[in-house]
Amino acid sequence: MNVLLKRGTIPQKNIKINIGGSKSESNRLLILQASFPNISIENLSDSDDTVVLKKGLETKTGLVDVHHAGTAMRFLTAFFAAKEGAEITLTGSQRMQERPISILVDALKNVGADIEYLKKEGFPPLKIKGKSLSKKEVKINADVSSQYISALMLIAPNLPHGLTIYLEGNITSAPYIEMTLSLLKKIGISGDFSENTITIPSIETILKTEIVVESDWSSASYFYSLVALSDNLEITLSSFSEESRQGDAALAQIYKSLGVETIFDASQKTISLSKKTSELPDSLMLDLSNTPDLAQTIAVTCFGLGIGCKLLGLQTLKIKETDRLAALNIELKKLGANITVDDHSLVLEKSFKINPNSSIETYQDHRMAMAFAPLAMKTNLIIKNAQVVSKSYPMFWEDLQKVGIDCVFENTSK
Repeated sequence: MNVLLKRGTIPQKNIKINIGGSKSESNRLLILQASFPNISIENLSDSDDTVVLKKGLETKTGLVDVHHAGTAMRFLTAFFAAKEGAEITLTGSQRMQERPISILVDALKNVGADIEYLKKEGFPPLKIKGKSLSKKEVKINADVSSQYISALMLIAPNLPHGLTIYLEGNITSAPYIEMTLSLLKKIGISGDFSENTITIPSIETILKTEIVVESDWSSASYFYSLVALSDNLEITLSSFSEESRQGDAALAQIYKSLGVETIFDASQKTISLSKKTSELPDSLMLDLSNTPDLAQTIAVTCFGLGIGCKLLGLQTLKIKETDRLAALNIELKKLGANITVDDHSLVLEKSFKINPNSSIETYQDHRMAMAFAPLAMKTNLIIKNAQVVSKSYPMFWEDLQKVGIDCVFENTSK
């Protein structure tokens, strides 16, 4: 299913959007809830990734297919490895079977896990036999994916001696490690993250705990982009906190440079976004090591505003749902951008030309679809395979229409 996006009649004021719960928080809490059932969760994400993870946790033996859900693959690998009696074949889409997992598997094997590769060494699918993991220390490479580290942290309270994790190399996406630690503390499990060492103790029971999941800052990024590319759009988003543990909350500061003001209302748990007429920089330089999921949105926003950018710290993007750096390079050039990428960075030159009526390939990547959609503020465009957004934000197209973007869907399955 493709969607043609056109700028319609833009309702400039009092637009209110309710964004679903954070996928990152939801998936971590579901793993913890599977170990400690007296945790109750409100505002759980309705994303495909969270649905797949929740279904997988209900399985004790047999096949678990996580499709495109990278977080589910990593978290469930650790969860089942530490689940005594579990006998699971864990697999996913063709792209998932091309995404490396050896760093996590090696760490789990070093604490006693029984995991076997069923096809290519270092990649899913995996055969996992759950057992008690008695070793209390492990080393892991920290510069590839923070999800490997969070996966170990989430099972640590169930291990007989807890777990001390020694991080080697530069730490990528550190805010997501801090998020995991914060959620552990919310349910009463102490933990420490100092320099390159994380320590999580063993615990048998916790007190009954209710947690409300904050809305997803990554999903909010597309509305920041819409406001930045608009004339004077104003949008209120809920439910968000100024003290958020989500790394992508850095949006509020980043988009100041792109003409978007954020006002937090603590009592209503909302953020209000408005366009401010201020002089834009010729180019924006950012290190996104802690917030790589924002790279696509920021690059597209800068292109739409006619300014340049240099985005660093993007090494994790090559192992996402697609090689996001390669995809950005292809699709932005299609729109008329002068862009260069390498394994770690992206450089976009200042340009005021946008090729109209372009068709954007999404490469089975939800963020490609949503990051390019705000360009409809500037030109008509087609987003291919529009249904891919359900991976993280099933209501995205409905919410996009609330801000005045006309969405004309075309069924391509004929």
